[in-house]
Amino acid sequence: MATDTVTDLFEEHRPVLTGVAYRMLGRIADAEDVVQEAWLRWSSDRRDDVKEPRGYLVRITTRLAIDRLRHVKSRRESYVGPWLPEPIVTDFGPSVPDTAERAVLAESVSLAVLVVLESLSPLERAVFVLREAFGFPYAEIATTLEKSEAAVRQLAGRARKHVDERKHRFDVDPAECRDLTERFLSAASGGDLEGLLSILAPDVRLVGDSGGKTKAPLRVMQSADKVGRFVVAISQQPVPDAEFRFVEANGAPAILILSGGKPDTVMQMEVLDGRIQCVYIVRNPDKLAAFAGPDTD
Repeated sequence: MATDTVTDLFEEHRPVLTGVAYRMLGRIADAEDVVQEAWLRWSSDRRDDVKEPRGYLVRITTRLAIDRLRHVKSRRESYVGPWLPEPIVTDFGPSVPDTAERAVLAESVSLAVLVVLESLSPLERAVFVLREAFGFPYAEIATTLEKSEAAVRQLAGRARKHVDERKHRFDVDPAECRDLTERFLSAASGGDLEGLLSILAPDVRLVGDSGGKTKAPLRVMQSADKVGRFVVAISQQPVPDAEFRFVEANGAPAILILSGGKPDTVMQMEVLDGRIQCVYIVRNPDKLAAFAGPDTD
């Protein structure tokens, strides 16, 4: 196989490989490292018997991601405060015109789902990602994981049940999510506690991720009163050269706060029945590189 063909084939499938690795690991740098290692193996392996490059590359990437996930799980045990997946800028664009397919992609990369996936075993997570996000047949997943198809179906059933039990069926209506996000920002920036309480669910949760590198709650906060008062309090603290933008992150509207032109905070809401059920606040600077210059409206 010619060098150009080897490179072209890999680049053709890179988006899928990156998508698998990111959903497995929840961090862009880890995903990129896995995809780079997959490239090194692809470029150096003999490929004479490779009939399906996409499946072959996904197998390599998935196995590498499983190995890395086992390593980073122990590293995250010493993480300061709650750990959240690294948010990414998403724009499915015209390549995904179907509304149903967009909804599947948006859910599979949503912070709510990625947070729940953290509680799965590496094998369960791999099966869930390959089956639910990318629609791989059970037989192909079995080959990838070197398991029987029956075992893969069991893993898939356990993973799906666990995800369904651990998360609500959050609304994916972009218009409603955008409206509540805008109302949240307006009430917060105006110090309007009553306005916040009107859109927060009674048992709303707030999860902050700073990695100990900046200020954020070190424990999950819960209840509309606690979350509302906290949000009002922090909104009154001055941020140098603050700028607020609306972006799409992980398939849903989010608030990007810039300080001096640099990303300072990404905030995103989970919505159900017209109320905000959870507020995610990512402030760890290592997780905000993707927002250094996103398009805004």
